[in-house]
Amino acid sequence: MKFLTTFRHLNATIIIAVSAYLMPASSLFASTNSATTPAAIAQAIGGARAIGQARLTVYGFNIYDAKLWAADGFSSTSFVTQQFALELRYLRNFKGEMIAERSLSEMLRLGEISDEKASNWLASMKKTFPDVKKGDVLIGIHRPDGSASFNLNGKPIGDVIDAEFTRYFFGIWLSPRTSEPKMRKDLIGTVAFEAKPK
Repeated sequence: MKFLTTFRHLNATIIIAVSAYLMPASSLFASTNSATTPAAIAQAIGGARAIGQARLTVYGFNIYDAKLWAADGFSSTSFVTQQFALELRYLRNFKGEMIAERSLSEMLRLGEISDEKASNWLASMKKTFPDVKKGDVLIGIHRPDGSASFNLNGKPIGDVIDAEFTRYFFGIWLSPRTSEPKMRKDLIGTVAFEAKPK
């Protein structure tokens, strides 16, 4: 895999993909936590604004509040070539153990991944996932070239330059094949942000 060495310090970040999928879940539109653009997002994306937000609830337990940030012109149908940020504010504590396998399971829903690649990704995620505490804020910034950077509670924690991994990772929320279509709909906001047919 083409992960930078800093990816080994990415521990808390990828959990944003997984804890949501520890069991069947449903998403609810959530109120805004803050109207202020996080510094990490403002620095990375000029003119970024919150496009949509959602709260993930699992069997009556609130998991996290999610928010999608992007500049005007964002198209969810071509998110893999877009610049955007995904912010998650955790509402409960989670153990990092067992999260990796569920994360990979969700990624496998989105397309074909070779057994070798899946094994490598799983091994890397198992080594990096930490526990997540209530109140932690995780931000993943997706760049047009498919690279990504991650931020935990206002501090940079790592970068990823594996475009394929990044595509599947953010696809857990933004791909039309996501297991949480209601959450995706709330995150991408109105149809005005979808690519218009030509």
